[in-house]
Amino acid sequence: MATQTPTQRSAAAKRAAATRKRNTAKRSASTTRANARRTRSSASVSVRTSARTTARNARTTGDHAAQTAAHTADAAGTQIGAVAISAQRVLFTAVGALASAGDAVTRNARTYTDAGRLSRQLDRFERRGARVLGRGGRQVRRRTR
Repeated sequence: MATQTPTQRSAAAKRAAATRKRNTAKRSASTTRANARRTRSSASVSVRTSARTTARNARTTGDHAAQTAAHTADAAGTQIGAVAISAQRVLFTAVGALASAGDAVTRNARTYTDAGRLSRQLDRFERRGARVLGRGGRQVRRRTR
């Protein structure tokens, strides 16, 4: 597996956290609906159950509903954070490319404005050209044999 940048790791972690929170919110919502059904059915047979028990069940169901809403909102916030980190990654890449280009321009300007550096660079080009032509000539000679 290829190595990840810190931003990639952070985005992956945020996505995973958002998924876990979303799943928790779904489970919580399912439990809340089940509690609401039980409370509703116990209220309909309130002759057998006391009004106090039904009221307590309704209060508990309301509390669970509030918690479920909070879990859902938290999951959505985490997911937005993951998207933001991905966008941040794009920004970092663009800024890094611009910085590298700027460094290259500065390096070239320094090389070609100084006579000593220019002379050394031209010598390097000459040696490299000789190497490339020599390599090409050797390949041609090998093919013609």
